[in-house]
Amino acid sequence: MSTGFFKIPTPINEPILSYAPGSKERAAIKKALAEARATVLDIPMYIGAEEVRTEDKKTLSPPHDHKHVLAHYHMGDKSHVEQAINAALAAKELWANLNWENRASIFLKAADLLAGPYRSKINAATMLGQSKNAFQAEIDSACELIDFIRFNVHFMGEIYSEQPISSPGVWNRLEYRPLEGFVFALTPFNFTAIAGNLPTSAAMMGNTVVWKPANTQIYAANVIMQVLKEAGLPDGVINLVYVSGPDAGDVIFNHRDFAGIHFTGSTGVFQNIWKTIGNNIHKFRTYPRIVGETGGKDFIMVHKSANAKEVSTAMARGAFEYQGQKCSAASRCYIPSNLWDDVKKYLIEDLKSFKMGPTEDLGNFINAVIDEKAFDSIASYIDKAKANPMNEIIAGGKYDKSKGYFIEPTVVLTKDASSVTMCEEIFGPVLTVYVYHSENFEQTLELVDSTSPYALTGSIISKDRYAIELATKKLVNAAGNFYINDKPTGAVVGQQPFGGARGSGTNDKAGAKANLMRWVSMRTIKETFVPATDYRYPFLEKE
Repeated sequence: MSTGFFKIPTPINEPILSYAPGSKERAAIKKALAEARATVLDIPMYIGAEEVRTEDKKTLSPPHDHKHVLAHYHMGDKSHVEQAINAALAAKELWANLNWENRASIFLKAADLLAGPYRSKINAATMLGQSKNAFQAEIDSACELIDFIRFNVHFMGEIYSEQPISSPGVWNRLEYRPLEGFVFALTPFNFTAIAGNLPTSAAMMGNTVVWKPANTQIYAANVIMQVLKEAGLPDGVINLVYVSGPDAGDVIFNHRDFAGIHFTGSTGVFQNIWKTIGNNIHKFRTYPRIVGETGGKDFIMVHKSANAKEVSTAMARGAFEYQGQKCSAASRCYIPSNLWDDVKKYLIEDLKSFKMGPTEDLGNFINAVIDEKAFDSIASYIDKAKANPMNEIIAGGKYDKSKGYFIEPTVVLTKDASSVTMCEEIFGPVLTVYVYHSENFEQTLELVDSTSPYALTGSIISKDRYAIELATKKLVNAAGNFYINDKPTGAVVGQQPFGGARGSGTNDKAGAKANLMRWVSMRTIKETFVPATDYRYPFLEKE
């Protein structure tokens, strides 16, 4: 067998296609959308070598056209979770012992498949299944997922190459073993890239995985599995199941071989998972790794020196791209009194120009929210805001779910900095603005820091470097991703590792080497070349 210290291709962020009129990618995505709408898929679970189908079939529809049927998927139960765990454990030894460069090759091939022949397919699946416009789908399901895979392979090589020093007569080595057991990946609806990254990042480090996506993301998750299979991922390494959260939890969090969870979702769910793991800690073979990115109540803090047009653009993009359904989306803004009139004028002008409708019309900037449950929740927040005499709805405020789950981008102007929509995560196209006296900048920074239990993303917009430095220091724990003169969204793999602390998660930074380190367990090996033959040390000798 040939060996070598293999050099991984240097990762470069995948170029973002424009989808401008007349472009090849625009024609390709329109064709892919038409083909997807014309076909009703039958989506199985993928467990070991089997495509598993059940009698319990559920329907998938576009959020913007909920009467149209895209696919039926096969809902599983506890028995399928057990089956997936058994498949993961059966695949474990061969996968863990496969030379790492061969694991790397599988995932690098997957990235190239996504960049090439599957690009339109994965983007169309995300546009239809999750109601993302073409650009939001491109930066997510194509570019970010490709980046996650390529950069993680690069980080994997860096991790394996990091070795300790050795003293004379000794050779010290570090082995980076996969965790002992299986990893559970629990993924959200809002980013296809996250849904792909959570199981693959653990798998490329030699782990085998049980993957449960959000039901509203299954349509694109199915494409991810097709890509991984075509790339040569062995059966049982990643097992994709569609089961209820309680069914998954009852089996997984009581299983002796549960070794870790890779999670993105709500804070409440993650806290319950952590509590369950803690209560069951005596049942596990080892202490499970708990990695999670949860909620956010992300802010834009504006200084009196800022440019009003730059502020309004950051608000429009940061709050309303993908209908505010990003854990990083701007949902509370603090605007100084000297700028508010201009900011308000520009923001309302932008909102009036937004087109809202189905993703198949590439001219629509705003699409539907993910499902009826989300629609009802967001609408209730808008209604609460309307009922509060301290609030004024200055844009939007209307919603309609007759054909799709459409909610107008809504801006709430509040005089109460602790009002409900300033404090609670809404996860929809609702932005609340609090106007502060322009001379109360430092006091307002303290308000920003103390208002929310979350600490995911935030930004400061200012032309005053002293103000920028003050905000950066005062808000040191308020955001794991902090932006200067920008919106608080749009982290790029390899450039801005993503994650926050406090109520926003464990801050293990997706898109960084630190995250991959969570999926290995190091073993130190010390080899002595000429062992001692006498227990006595020189200090014991007589003078």
